[in-house]
Amino acid sequence: MWDDEQPELVGYEPGDGRPLRSRRMLLAMRVVVTVGIAGLVLPGVIGTVMINARDAAESCKRWVKYENPNDSSNVSFELMGAHGSGWQCYTASNSFGGSQFVASLGWIPGPPLLPARKGVNA
Repeated sequence: MWDDEQPELVGYEPGDGRPLRSRRMLLAMRVVVTVGIAGLVLPGVIGTVMINARDAAESCKRWVKYENPNDSSNVSFELMGAHGSGWQCYTASNSFGGSQFVASLGWIPGPPLLPARKGVNA
């Protein structure tokens, strides 16, 4: 016949009411896990932002050079800009009448899709 009590557990009292780990130990474990996750995620995020900033600067430089070779470019990341969110390209000279918007490069900028010039080498 099957009994509900196993012989190995006869007389066992499950704990004395205290938690298995102290508050200090729980806090230390939480800090270690948080620092570990940040150490895994932050380098990827920082690297992605740096690569996107470099690509946006290069793309903006090409856009401005296409429009007017004498101008210099200025790129900025805007979350709620007038031309949408993402990387925005501006001129940094007076050829367009001051610093003006040139192109929206998006969140992940790539090479510019410049329109073909008419009358050049045609």
